[in-house]
Amino acid sequence: MSCPICDGETDQKYRPFCSRRCADIDLAKWLSGSYATPSSDPEDIEKAYEALENSPVSKPH
Repeated sequence: MSCPICDGETDQKYRPFCSRRCADIDLAKWLSGSYATPSSDPEDIEKAYEALENSPVSKPH
């Protein structure tokens, strides 16, 4: 099995990754939403639009 981030040989300690670095890269992708699948459901789009309209506008410091 190879590391899904760098294709290196996996390490049992970090499996399925080869190192802590690659595991952290994967975690960052999850946290940033890089692995999210866009929805084309009209109801989801309406909810997202409403959330944007109702969110307070933040001003730069």
